[in-house]
Amino acid sequence: MMDSEEKRYETMAQVIERVKELAQSEETPEKEEVELLKSLFYKLHFQEREQKLKTYLDEGGDPEKYVIQADDSEEAFKSAMAVIREKRQKVFAEQEAEKQANLVKKQSIIEKIKTMVTSPEEANKSYQDFKDLQAQWKEIGQVPAENATEMWRSYQLYVEQFYDLLKLNSEAREYDFKKNLEAKTRLCELAEKLADEEDIISAFHQLQDLHQEYREVGPVAKDLREQVWTRFKAASTVINKRHQQHFEDIRAKEEENLTKKTALCEQAEELSKRECQNSAEWEEVTKLVLALQAEWKTIGFAPQKMNVKIFERFRVACDRFFQRKTQYFKEMKERFAANAEKKQALVDKAKELMDSTDWKQTAEKMMQLQKEWKEIGMVPKKVGDQLWQEFLGACNHFFEARNAANSGTRNAEKENLQKKKDIVVELERLAEEAGDDLQQRMRELIDKFNEVGHVPFKEKDKIYDDYHAALDKIHKVLNANSQRRRMDNFKQNIKAAAKRGEQAVDNERTRLQRRLEQMKGDLKTYENNLGFLSISSKKGNSLLDEMNRRVEKLKEEIELVKKQIKEID
Repeated sequence: MMDSEEKRYETMAQVIERVKELAQSEETPEKEEVELLKSLFYKLHFQEREQKLKTYLDEGGDPEKYVIQADDSEEAFKSAMAVIREKRQKVFAEQEAEKQANLVKKQSIIEKIKTMVTSPEEANKSYQDFKDLQAQWKEIGQVPAENATEMWRSYQLYVEQFYDLLKLNSEAREYDFKKNLEAKTRLCELAEKLADEEDIISAFHQLQDLHQEYREVGPVAKDLREQVWTRFKAASTVINKRHQQHFEDIRAKEEENLTKKTALCEQAEELSKRECQNSAEWEEVTKLVLALQAEWKTIGFAPQKMNVKIFERFRVACDRFFQRKTQYFKEMKERFAANAEKKQALVDKAKELMDSTDWKQTAEKMMQLQKEWKEIGMVPKKVGDQLWQEFLGACNHFFEARNAANSGTRNAEKENLQKKKDIVVELERLAEEAGDDLQQRMRELIDKFNEVGHVPFKEKDKIYDDYHAALDKIHKVLNANSQRRRMDNFKQNIKAAAKRGEQAVDNERTRLQRRLEQMKGDLKTYENNLGFLSISSKKGNSLLDEMNRRVEKLKEEIELVKKQIKEID
């Protein structure tokens, strides 16, 4: 029944329309319908509020400026519900007063029948009075629930006792028994048919009406009383069990919903604490929170005692996240404003310097401004693009003017570069020719290279590397020639030593072996020192080159001594 009722109301307008209708109606609204309408309204109200916020953010709205608008529909709903609540309280009070009056009336009827039962000899004479009392009993309405069962039992007890006392007028008694049996049999059949009723809530309420009617019907023949009551009670048990199972299923579903909603609360609480470092991360987590809210809407009610509490827990977690997000973007806007102010100051300084002709000093200042620009944080793209164009324009204006003024210097540097390239080519040709005057010609070209002036800054390192590469080739040729001459001299010396005797040769070998071990130790020391040199600085790079040249020379000496030892052997 609840599911079908929910489907009737898909919008808040429909819920409010029904609430107003109940408020204006003369009928007393049912408690179940009022509670359902109340739950549905706030469920739809929450969904609408979240959708408005999502739409606002999707359209690029500023979270800081978002304000929850006053909702006229909520005021209308509360106003109508107040009227309904007042009506129900008034009707409830009237019903309770009427039930108390009915209680007194029925107690009076029971006392009268009780008096008839104590006078067996008068039973037949007072039969008509007894029937009048039964008719009055049926006309009287409900009594308080706490008195209903006990009163009905007392009434049935004394009615049955009165019938048992009847000796005369048996035809009337048998006629009553027959009519009562027909009425109770009909009630049994109606109760049994309720088992086929799809709406179990409606079936349960119909059964209560049948029970009330069953109580009002008089007794049947004594030998059929237990049989009829057992049949009616069996039909009632079927409906009562279905009714009980229905609410157990609802409670189980509500507990399942509570578990699901608790899990969503835990996820929302975790997201509300997540540290986001930039706008992209905040938007990513926002999507996760909105997804949780969308999933929440698909889950039904939790148990009544927890339904409001679990919703408040979820709402607080979501609100906490959006409050932190709002604060983040507020602080980000403040940072952006401060950064924009700093960049504007740099733009102003660059514009002041852009027409200066003090090329060197102003260029250093301009480069310092560019360095400071890079260190300043982000600003909004539109503002940032505009500031950058102004800043870049001022810088370009200065450097273009400087370049125009220094064009002559650059031409000279290009000529120097070509001269040095020509010298490098000559050095490479010397290495290939390897003539006898190789060293003398190399020194002349070195002096010539050093006399050439500056080259373009971007080409400086490359021409330097090419120059030293050519020199290294010549040094290798010179070293090879030197080692060859030294080896030839060594062979002559060994032959002379051999003529002096075996001892002289051994002494020379021992001397060479000691020298070899010493050079190996020096080589190891040089190689260890290479690891401590930093090639990031100009000084470190020069020292590294010198150390590498010493290492290579030492390796060549080691190889030469090894050959000398081998020659002796």
